[in-house]
Amino acid sequence: MKPTELVIITGMSGAGKSQANKCLEDIGFFCIDNLPTPLIPTFVRLCTQSDHAIERVALVIDVRGGEFVDPLFDILGILRAEGHAVKIVFLDASNEVLVRRFSESRRPHPLAAGKSALAGIVAERQILTRLLDEADLIIETSTLTIHDLKRFLSQAFVVERPTAKISLSLVSFGYKHGLPFDADLVFDTRFLPSPHFIDDLRPLTGLDSQIGEFIMRASAAKPYLERLMDLLDFVTPLCEEEGRAYLTIALGCTGGHHRSVFLAEQLAGHLRECGYLVNVRHRDIERA
Repeated sequence: MKPTELVIITGMSGAGKSQANKCLEDIGFFCIDNLPTPLIPTFVRLCTQSDHAIERVALVIDVRGGEFVDPLFDILGILRAEGHAVKIVFLDASNEVLVRRFSESRRPHPLAAGKSALAGIVAERQILTRLLDEADLIIETSTLTIHDLKRFLSQAFVVERPTAKISLSLVSFGYKHGLPFDADLVFDTRFLPSPHFIDDLRPLTGLDSQIGEFIMRASAAKPYLERLMDLLDFVTPLCEEEGRAYLTIALGCTGGHHRSVFLAEQLAGHLRECGYLVNVRHRDIERA
């Protein structure tokens, strides 16, 4: 029996699980939405025993299936013991974004039961706490487009990977909007001079060359960037050796427009030169 690569797509209703399912289908997974949890072992064994074995499977499992969290972990434990490679991908978004998405789609939240969408979202978060804690990959979709999501998943699950086994995600953010909850490492850039106080630079972002030139004129900028590169050159291989598949590195400034964006891009370029798969997301660059 050849082991199956099984990806469980789960998370908050409205966070993009169906889109994630389609993305994985596009890169070669056999995908099923809302398979009842008790049927998972039988389905996986059928995939391995057929004449044309299905090697890569993605299943959307969520609160539509009723009480499923504890049985799901029992089942995944059995499948792992049988040698199958199991990963949990958890899709999330802020409550505000989820409420807006339900309002725009005019669909009820599956747990609302005649109450508000927010009430259903709060109840769902409580149910999914353990899944969030145990997830192998957490994707925060509040500011992602469908194309961003597809690119992220493609980098995470594409078969033809370079030598590096770990996928890196770099996120720039603004502290005034809160820390990215999925960050493994967080670095502060607020001690660097802020372009926000220069009238000609304020409308620009860290993607513009003028911002990079302004930041790098600060005496601390180059040493800080070099030390970040040295630290990541040291830490990333250790995370690989530990068996981690993903590492999320967040850089923050006050608003998420200038300093964090520039440094995230610089680090991404360095890490790509080192042979890593790198996804870059500027979470707050479009915020006022």
